[in-house]
Amino acid sequence: MTEKTKKITLVKSINGRKDSHIATAISLGLKRPGDVSLQPDNEATRGKLAHIGYLVSVTDV
Repeated sequence: MTEKTKKITLVKSINGRKDSHIATAISLGLKRPGDVSLQPDNEATRGKLAHIGYLVSVTDV
């Protein structure tokens, strides 16, 4: 069984954001606008995306 993944792209800068939002973006491997990360589609990832959804673009892979 293969686990589904999500392609996450940082579309807005994390400069000037709340510390917790910056930490969440970095935990996903996103530091600069345009950075892309592939993450497993699980509860932890969905929670992080709900937290910083206004900063990222998400597509299913």
